[in-house]
Amino acid sequence: MTLPDLEAWGAFAKVAAAGSFAKAAEELGLSNATVSKLIARLERRLGERLFHRTSRRITLTAAGAQLAQRAERILTEAEEAEAQATSNAAAPKGVLRVSAPMSFGLTQIAPLLPLFFKRYPEITVDLRLDDSVVDVIAGAIDVAIRISSLADSSLMMRKLCPVRRTVVGAVSYFKQHGEPQRPRDLADHACLLYSNLATGDVWHLIASGRRKEAVKVSGPLIANNGDALQAALEGGLGLALQPDFIAWEGLRSGALVRCLPEWEAPLLHVNLITPSGGPRPKRVTAFLDFMTEHFAQNAAPWLSKN
Repeated sequence: MTLPDLEAWGAFAKVAAAGSFAKAAEELGLSNATVSKLIARLERRLGERLFHRTSRRITLTAAGAQLAQRAERILTEAEEAEAQATSNAAAPKGVLRVSAPMSFGLTQIAPLLPLFFKRYPEITVDLRLDDSVVDVIAGAIDVAIRISSLADSSLMMRKLCPVRRTVVGAVSYFKQHGEPQRPRDLADHACLLYSNLATGDVWHLIASGRRKEAVKVSGPLIANNGDALQAALEGGLGLALQPDFIAWEGLRSGALVRCLPEWEAPLLHVNLITPSGGPRPKRVTAFLDFMTEHFAQNAAPWLSKN
């Protein structure tokens, strides 16, 4: 089966309606020669002449007159189909699968969704919260939010905002156990560990971007979620290396204080990750732009230093 030459049929409809190759070419944004070739191609395919041509004018042949209305319907149907598709694509819609770390997803992403839905009412978000690293491709994830340093070239990344991590503890802990003076002193203190830390039970700290120390720590609690450490932390049971988006409220209220204030873990970023290859669905682009806009306005209070 041979498909119809829709391009040539469209050109024929335009020439028949305009009564001129030049006018039709102008409307189509093509050259006169290209339009003439399209008409000649259709005539060869049909085995019929469609126009009588003279140096001053063109007129439809009997066969051309019979086919002109059909050509117009073909062109109209195609234009309407494209217009409808364009209109549908203009409004982002469909299911958007988003993966995020548990604490960040609960405190920073979920509260933004009502505003996102107000702007994009035809998008449904399937939010999956998990502190483990999810396989974006195997999990059919549209956007993964990851807090890390990334080097996976098979994925596309957009940095959203920085994440500082510092050692924090309760005043009651320091009153009872004293305050470490150097990172190496942490080996003698009770520490609360986040089990998904890339370096395990070794904390790497940097002072002024130059001095570096690594110390192996231990303590009474290990958890795979940073928020799970907070009660023990604020209860004075140990120290923790916490990201600001978890610790900021405790620091602001005085329930927590930073120790070793000159020292921080290497800076991380909140990254928006999407699969590479092919055009992004509009719902994905809408989410990426919405989140970028929100954090660019410094709307998250933990982004300011405590």
